[in-house]
Amino acid sequence: MSCCDHAPRGEGFSRRAAMGAIALGGGVSLLTSFSPQRAFAAGHADALLLNCMDYRLANDITRYMEQRGLAEQYDQLILAGASLGALNDKYPAWTEVFWAHLDLAIQLHQIHRLIVIDHRDCGAYKLLLGEAAVKDPDTELKSHVKQLYALRSVVLTRYPHLDVELGLMSLDGSVIPIV
Repeated sequence: MSCCDHAPRGEGFSRRAAMGAIALGGGVSLLTSFSPQRAFAAGHADALLLNCMDYRLANDITRYMEQRGLAEQYDQLILAGASLGALNDKYPAWTEVFWAHLDLAIQLHQIHRLIVIDHRDCGAYKLLLGEAAVKDPDTELKSHVKQLYALRSVVLTRYPHLDVELGLMSLDGSVIPIV
């Protein structure tokens, strides 16, 4: 029996049944806390944050934004490779997603800043650019800087009024600004 098969009667929930119950409970929880007034209220956010999907750094990203005084003041877009996800030839749909979200963040929340945080040891950089692009720390840094600068240039061409901040996060959660 695989992990997702239904358990025979009398043996309790299968993993699939348990996940279904959890999802149903989550949906009920969302519906009971849903407020139409809150759902449609447009507010202001300071920034749109673009960061990588790497689970190793999810808490570090949140902590970094909180330390900057931006808790609950930013929209967030997550793409594999962050700047590379937003601007690459292999997955053009990702680029479309980036632009659509940036447009919406500007329209809905009047953001005035884009914050892009790449990170060290990024699997997307290895897969999309090849191992040679990240073969050592100096080469890896140069690859990130080149990609971050390219994205900033294209963003500023479309949205010259936006501030664009660039950073590179280490696996310990520290961020170096890329200026």
